[in-house]
Amino acid sequence: MNKNKVIARQQWKFMLYNLIAFTLFFAVFGTIIFAQMKTTLFAKTDSELMNSRDMIQSGFKNTSESSEQPERNSTRNKGVPSPLEPRQGFSPRIILIEWDASGKIMNAQQMGMRYYEIFQNLKLDKQTLNSISEITIDSTYHFRTISVKNPLVNGDIIQLVINVDAEQNLVDHFKQIIILCSAIFILLSITVSFFLSKKTMKPIINSWNRQVEFVENASHELRTPLTIIQNKLELLQTTPDKKIMDRFENIALSLSETRRLSRLTTDLMTLARADSTETQLEKQSIDLDTFIDNVCSPYMEIAEMQDKKVYLQLNSQTKVMADSGRMHQLMVILLDNALKYTGEHDRITISTSLQENKIVIEVSDTGIGISEAGIGRVFDRFYREDRARTRGSGGSGLGLSIAQWIVQSHNGTIQAIHNEPKGMIFRIKLPK
Repeated sequence: MNKNKVIARQQWKFMLYNLIAFTLFFAVFGTIIFAQMKTTLFAKTDSELMNSRDMIQSGFKNTSESSEQPERNSTRNKGVPSPLEPRQGFSPRIILIEWDASGKIMNAQQMGMRYYEIFQNLKLDKQTLNSISEITIDSTYHFRTISVKNPLVNGDIIQLVINVDAEQNLVDHFKQIIILCSAIFILLSITVSFFLSKKTMKPIINSWNRQVEFVENASHELRTPLTIIQNKLELLQTTPDKKIMDRFENIALSLSETRRLSRLTTDLMTLARADSTETQLEKQSIDLDTFIDNVCSPYMEIAEMQDKKVYLQLNSQTKVMADSGRMHQLMVILLDNALKYTGEHDRITISTSLQENKIVIEVSDTGIGISEAGIGRVFDRFYREDRARTRGSGGSGLGLSIAQWIVQSHNGTIQAIHNEPKGMIFRIKLPK
C-alpha cells in the first residue's frame, strides 16, 4: 500500500479520535454545568414549595385536632377561616388550588379571576403527588408545583403552584449559550484535532522514514560483502585443482569481507536492541582515568606504528557509575575513528575533566575533519562523509550512532565540534 495513503488514513483516524474525545468532553462538561445551574436556580422555589406544603399539612393537623371538620360549603358561607387561607410565614408567591375528587377547582373565588383564567384548563395529574414537577400553560407561563392529599376532605387534592418564568428564561438563555459555545468549541476542536493528529503522526513518519532508510542502507551494506564473498567462492569453485597458495588473495579477501560482515551484523543487532530498549546496562563504579588509560594503551602502540601521536590528559580524578563494557565500546569507536581519519604526524588527544559538576571526556584529533554540512548528520545511521573511502577502510557509518546511544543511555550528551585549525573534537558529558 502507498506510504502516503497509509499515513493520511492514520492521520484521519487520529483526528477522528481526538474530535470524539473533545466532543464528549464538551458534552459532559456542558451537561454538568447546565444541570448544576438549573438545580441552583430552582432550589429556592422548590424549598418554598416544600415548606408551604409542610405548613399546610401541619395546619390541617392542628385544625382537625382542635375542632370537628365543618362542612366545606357551610364553612365558607359562614366566613370561617379555611386552612387554605394564607398564614404567617407562607410564601406570597405560591398559589393554592383545591381540587375535588372529580378534578374540579373548588377555590376559584379565593384564587381570583386572573389566576382562575390561567388555571381553568389545567388538568390535575394525580401521579405526581408529593413530588415537585413542572407545568407549562399556553407555552407562556412556567410553574413549579407539588400536590398533596387533603386530609380534611377525602378525595380532595391541594396543589401548590409557584411561577418560575424568570428562572425559566434564565435557563433557556443559558441553554442557548451552552449550545452556541459547544458548537464553537466543536469547530475549534476540529482544527485542534487536525493539528494534534499531524503532531502525533510526526514521530511515526520519522520512525517510518528511519526504518525505511535503515532497511535500505542495511541491505546495501550487507549486499556488498556478500557479493564479494560469493564471487570469490564461485571463482574458487571453477578451479578445484588449484592449491590454496594460488588462491590466497581470494581467500584472504573473503575472510576480510566476512569479518566486516560480522562486525556490521553485530552493530545492526546493537542498534536494533537499543531501539527496542532490550539492552540493559550493568552499571558499576569505575575509576574513569584508570579505565581510559587501559583502553587507550593498545591504540597508542598502533598510532606509533602509523607515525601518529596520542596524548592522554586525564584530570578527572573521579569515579563514574557506568557499564564498563559499553564504555569500552564507546572509547574504541571514538579512537578507531580518530585513527582512521588522521594522517602521519597528526595528533590525537584524550582528556578527562570535571566541569560544572559534569564529567567531561574529549577525544580530539588534527585529522581531515568533517564538513559543515556533515557535522549535523555525523550521528545519523549509515552516514559517511566519504562513502568510497570509509568502505575501503571498513566503516559502515554505524559507529557514531552506537556511540550516541551508549552516551544517552548513561544520561549523558555527546557533541561533534570542529577542532581548530583542523580536525574534530568529540565531547562527552556524563552526570557525576
